[in-house]
Amino acid sequence: MNYQKHETAIVDEGAQIGEGSRVWHWAHVCGGAQIGKGVSLGQNVFVGNKVIIGDKCKVQNNVSIYDNVTLEEGVFCGPSMVFTNVYNPRSLIERKDEYRDTLVKKGATLGANCTIVCGITIGEYAFVGAGSVVNKDVKPYALMVGVPAKQIGWMSQYGEKLELPITGNAEMNCPHSGQKYILKDSQLTVSE
Repeated sequence: MNYQKHETAIVDEGAQIGEGSRVWHWAHVCGGAQIGKGVSLGQNVFVGNKVIIGDKCKVQNNVSIYDNVTLEEGVFCGPSMVFTNVYNPRSLIERKDEYRDTLVKKGATLGANCTIVCGITIGEYAFVGAGSVVNKDVKPYALMVGVPAKQIGWMSQYGEKLELPITGNAEMNCPHSGQKYILKDSQLTVSE
């Protein structure tokens, strides 16, 4: 075993967990899960069978990652945030064949107690504020807050708010990293 597992954690046979990852108290990782290197799964985390978690992700306490959720490298899941995988669940109706895929791209942050409704993509380095409910695709670098979540700005890869308009064309350097961000046609990119 090339990862750390607390004695109270359950890792089902067949689960793939990368080198240097840590599985903390009372976590449960199902046998079909694929977890990358250097991942931290906090206390009381559940990881389903059809889940992929990329390298260096941090999943804080009390998060359940259900089937059909994929986290790319470096995703942060804040405490008690929620994923769903059925859009219209009913206890009396079996809908396991209706799971919708949810993709969270590289470097995104999902704040504490936010909810991610299934079937959407959250773009690279997007930032979802605490308590927000996201029910549609999120652009890369977008800062989203509210219920339902709306874009109120842009975030740098460093995690700093960029003073740029939401729409239009503009440029700005991140105050910490110096990276140049270019807003063109309401899409934000990093200058190479």
